[in-house]
Amino acid sequence: MEWINAILQGILLGGLYALFAAGLSLMFGIMRFVNLAHGDFIIAAAFLTLVFVDLTGLSPLWAIVLIVPAMMVAGYIGQRVVLNRLSGKDLLPSILVTFGLSVILQNLMLETFSADSRRVSAGALDTAAIPLGGGLAVGVIPLLLFVSAIAVIALLNWIFAHTAVGRQLRATSDDPETVSLMGINKKHLFAIAMALASGVVALAGVLLAVKTNFDPAAGPVRLLFAFEAVIIGGLGSLWGTLAGGVILGVAQGLGAKIDPGMQILAGHIVFLIILVLRPQGLFPKQRG
Repeated sequence: MEWINAILQGILLGGLYALFAAGLSLMFGIMRFVNLAHGDFIIAAAFLTLVFVDLTGLSPLWAIVLIVPAMMVAGYIGQRVVLNRLSGKDLLPSILVTFGLSVILQNLMLETFSADSRRVSAGALDTAAIPLGGGLAVGVIPLLLFVSAIAVIALLNWIFAHTAVGRQLRATSDDPETVSLMGINKKHLFAIAMALASGVVALAGVLLAVKTNFDPAAGPVRLLFAFEAVIIGGLGSLWGTLAGGVILGVAQGLGAKIDPGMQILAGHIVFLIILVLRPQGLFPKQRG
């Protein structure tokens, strides 16, 4: 039962990793944009949640109502005003600029909040659990994370399949040159994609704040987990990203069961094995 519990907790942890990765997959899949500050934006959202709770005294989950739309607006403006200038076939400008942005964000959070590790309490939800029998139980917060990941990915897939903007985004991902010839405003389209990605990042940051500890230097680790989940699942596949997050979470859960010091290493080992055996990922996007 202990091994089953380790697998179960790993699956639920995979939901958080899928949230980390969904925004990254969206940006790279549509815009071919590599954002090295992705993990730092997640941590920034976590610190905004901390500020929200300190100022209002409300449950941190209410922060979703404020932080998600605020970061979506900021993402749209940032992409439209600054980052669109970096879009193109050459990935180097986006890598350099977002690396600099990552350094700035980390130091800004360090100056503002110090290097102390923080966590936001969700009150009774912190210890609430649903018994499954046989000594197994599922924590409410981990379950909320996993359900949120499924809901977000399902919503994004619905947008891509059933809205005009979604179809334009898919077309841009498949054939950006042809889209430009059809008169579609790619700058506006890329800004919408960044707004969607920023909303997912904000949700991931809020839920991270109530799930585990975080500090100003934690962003690069979250970025690494997001990259691994995206690559395991396959570039361009959002459901593949969920599968990649689950595989990574289960690998870490089983690694921790074998030896606590192997938790992170086990995930990296599984990632490398999959990368060697199937470089395109397990569920790559099929192009027509």
